[in-house]
Amino acid sequence: MSEVTPFCGLHYNNKHITDLSSVISPPYDIISPEAQQSYYNRSPYNIVRLELGEKLPSDSVEDNRYTRAVKTLHNWLTQGVLFQKKEPAFYLMESKFLFRKKIKKRWDLFARVRIEDWNTGIIRPHEKTMEQYKSDRFQLLKSCRVNFSPVLGVVPHDENNRLLSFYTEFSKRSPVLQVTDDSGVDYSVWEITEETHLSLISAIFSKKPIYIADGHHRYETALHYKKERSRENNNCNGNEAYNFVMMSLMEEADPGLLVLPFHRLVKSTIARSEIAEKIAALFHIEVIPPLDNLDASALNWLNILDEQGKERTAIGLFGLEGQSLYLLRPRDRLALEQKMPVNHTGAWKKLDVSLLHCIILRDILGIDTEINNTENIEYIRDASAAINSVIKGEFQFVFLLNPVSFSSVMAVADAGDRMPPKSTYFYPKPPTGIIMNPLWDNS
Repeated sequence: MSEVTPFCGLHYNNKHITDLSSVISPPYDIISPEAQQSYYNRSPYNIVRLELGEKLPSDSVEDNRYTRAVKTLHNWLTQGVLFQKKEPAFYLMESKFLFRKKIKKRWDLFARVRIEDWNTGIIRPHEKTMEQYKSDRFQLLKSCRVNFSPVLGVVPHDENNRLLSFYTEFSKRSPVLQVTDDSGVDYSVWEITEETHLSLISAIFSKKPIYIADGHHRYETALHYKKERSRENNNCNGNEAYNFVMMSLMEEADPGLLVLPFHRLVKSTIARSEIAEKIAALFHIEVIPPLDNLDASALNWLNILDEQGKERTAIGLFGLEGQSLYLLRPRDRLALEQKMPVNHTGAWKKLDVSLLHCIILRDILGIDTEINNTENIEYIRDASAAINSVIKGEFQFVFLLNPVSFSSVMAVADAGDRMPPKSTYFYPKPPTGIIMNPLWDNS
């Protein structure tokens, strides 16, 4: 199945960077313009200058965010701010984080993974991508030839628990680096270089497919880059660096594997009374009043949504009338599934997010989410912030969703289908800049 190998990672040099927290950032797709400026101000060596450089009014073909990233990268390498390890390694990372007042822990293994076409079934996507993001990531990869952020992948559970047992035992050693990000997530990293350990890990992963959890745009970009370089290189042997992509791999049974939802903020010009009438014809509606404050209301509504969602489809709607949440449950789920596109599989049609996109957003509100519709819809993780946006009149509605189970993610991927955009949010995302993968060798 998958080919998972160690690599000579690109790192920040602790002789130059004494505080790693000043130079890491989140991946590009969750960096707001305000956060981007904050990371710029934090350190002249913050990875955001490479991962998501500023756009300037004076940008041209000769001078733009990608050419500036290349120049900055070369300067940092020349100055010794960044350096590449000489010895191939796997990088084991432990993430400790607080979720709903409980400490959770997750293991990630940074590795180099052979890029495969989708039709092989070795690498399995579950979510649709957007063209403008792929174009941006391709320009950056082609310019810098470095994987700054990993693709987040999940492998099926190892019945013998070899991976998690090995990680627990290996982590008794001293980590090579430790850092805390802005969200309070603590990261510890160990280098695995012994040949027996490298062989064991490669062998375990070789029998498994890899499900892409996060980073679909990065993977498709890497696939595009590989094909372009292969066409240009008449003497390629298949082992050039561009045939691989850096992944951060998780085990399906890891107790720290956490999938969160994106909620949908919506703008619509259709009268609320008309929307309410159409929704009521298809859904049972329960009105849940607010509590004393916004955060308490949001938490209460999410808890109710979670409890209701254990047995059936449950979608929250705020903004229809007053300050209450409208809890929507299908009157006839099977009938609604029959209204969904015939080109999608049964696994796809069973998802709450698919029902929301097809029946409510498309059929009732007339919003086509098959295209990148930034005028009518925005995806947001913070329920309180989303509700507040509706209260302030920035959006008409917010639809609150339960998280998709990872078993559903696997079922959709196994069926060769893809969920609507922003269906899943795997938390936490590995920080950008903690480990990088250069594609310079023979490339």
